[in-house]
Amino acid sequence: MNDRIHARDPDAVHPAGAPVRRGGRRIEADSETVQRDLAQLVLTIVELVRQLVERQCIRRVDQGDLSDEQVEEIGVTLMRLEEAMEELCDRFDLKMSDLNLDLGPLGTLLPTDGD
Repeated sequence: MNDRIHARDPDAVHPAGAPVRRGGRRIEADSETVQRDLAQLVLTIVELVRQLVERQCIRRVDQGDLSDEQVEEIGVTLMRLEEAMEELCDRFDLKMSDLNLDLGPLGTLLPTDGD
């Protein structure tokens, strides 16, 4: 008898008698975990865009092509955005550091304070 399991065989059974599970690992999807993970992903993207906008604003301020009122408005807006991000993280029991995905050899997605 051939004990080999063929992945394409829909009736494949492990030698121990259990059905062969296909597709890698099983995803556990309880509503609390899914909601938190989705919030983490969305907040990561929002934080990335927020940091990019902040850098662009700082460049414009450094170039000196904004009025004092515009600089003040940008500063207040950026502070409010950062506060809103912190509040959203608190709501979903996340820390800002949870939003910084590790991209392996590329480093982290978001720059750290020292970058």
